[in-house]
Amino acid sequence: MRHLEELQRIAEKHDGNRAAGTAGYDAAARYVGELLDEAGYEVTYQEFVFSYREALTERLAVRTPEDRDIDVRAMSYTASSPEGGTTAELTEVRAGGAGEPAGPRRTGITGITEDVAAAGGAGCAAGDFGPEAEGRIALIERGLCTFAEKQANAADAGAVGVLIYDNEDSAGPLGGTLGDPAAGRLPTGGISRADGRALSEALDAGETVTVDLELRELAEDRTTLNVIAETPGGDPDTVVMAGAHLDSVLDGSGMNDNASGTAGVLETALRFAESARVDSREPDHGNTVRFAFWGAEEFGLLGAEHYVAGLDQAERDRIDLYLNFDMIASPNYGLFVYDGDGSEGISAPGPDGSAQIERAITAFLDDRGAQPRPTVFNGRSDYGPFIDAGIPAGGTFTGAEGVKTEEQAELWGGEAGAPYDPCYHRACDDLDNISPEALDINTRVIAHLVGGYAWDTGSLSETVPEARPARSATVDQGGPHTWAAHRLDR
Repeated sequence: MRHLEELQRIAEKHDGNRAAGTAGYDAAARYVGELLDEAGYEVTYQEFVFSYREALTERLAVRTPEDRDIDVRAMSYTASSPEGGTTAELTEVRAGGAGEPAGPRRTGITGITEDVAAAGGAGCAAGDFGPEAEGRIALIERGLCTFAEKQANAADAGAVGVLIYDNEDSAGPLGGTLGDPAAGRLPTGGISRADGRALSEALDAGETVTVDLELRELAEDRTTLNVIAETPGGDPDTVVMAGAHLDSVLDGSGMNDNASGTAGVLETALRFAESARVDSREPDHGNTVRFAFWGAEEFGLLGAEHYVAGLDQAERDRIDLYLNFDMIASPNYGLFVYDGDGSEGISAPGPDGSAQIERAITAFLDDRGAQPRPTVFNGRSDYGPFIDAGIPAGGTFTGAEGVKTEEQAELWGGEAGAPYDPCYHRACDDLDNISPEALDINTRVIAHLVGGYAWDTGSLSETVPEARPARSATVDQGGPHTWAAHRLDR
């Protein structure tokens, strides 16, 4: 909690946030790095350049059939509207273009076959767009494919803008990213499910819906950094890594997302330094232990991607596992473990060893009566670049904007029908948005894993009994996060 309080103070001194590329992030990096250096770690500040984006104008007004304003959020890497905005008729784009059922489609992220119509998503194929899209703003429901694919297909069809509405109820407008600076071809914004359905119903009733859309974004290259801390001793051929992203979004101080993961990993590193005597000539641990605090995660996993891309194959082979902790203190928390073995059918299995990490975390929590459940393991947080490189990974998560079910409330308490984190990516994600109980449980997980794997990673090759799927109503099928830069789809 001391780390959380300091990270909150840092944000308050720097425009209310710790976003990558800002003075608030740099101050947070210094705070973390100086503590780790004092504890005896070899600390590296790994700089990289990224495309910084900040929304300048986010405005959406309905002009016909009635005048009203709608909250809209610019997708990161959106193309900008002309100054003053674009006024055009709205057209809704549905799966199959004319409401025809679409065939099965295999997603590139999870490997799961889904049905476009059943998923509620549209705009994932060129055939979804008819000639009526020309010169209009396309209204598209979130689902199945990436936001970038939807807007690219809309651009090819001659649309002048895109509005994507959420397929889940939420407190505010849908946010997201087009994933890459080169992807933005049209002004693309997100709106809430309620607003999207209201526009859809007006179109279904035969109304002519005209909207005025203005989305403008600052785009410039900035420099940020990762903070990497490694034990001076330990087997250099066996590296155990644990990490969390250090940056917040621009909208707030980011206490749960992700000062909570940062605080848990940082305190574990400091306590490990004491117990393992990392600053002595005879350290009390067998393997090299490396802690990472990632920059620009909220812009698309950029810090972790930069780090992994800079490793040659020999260096990758030396990393036995990576443990990720992103949002571990949600106020209406769930206790979720990344589904490393793919037993839930909600994501593909991770690299060999991931199932064993999932089992180790689950067993630890089960022994304490915590009743953990799986969460989707699809690369949407900083473990993504590691599993893409074939490095086993795992970790915990307490829920973002997803809604807690009745069955989950029976397991862990809290409020059914409410988000795990009602302040997700909002200004209210401050110290009052932290569950000390969830933080305590998950920080003990971090300490248990680091303390064990620091000596022995042999369990990563042990046979894991085939897991039985949990009740679907207790599983988290979202994972971090809905609209952060690292969630490119849905």
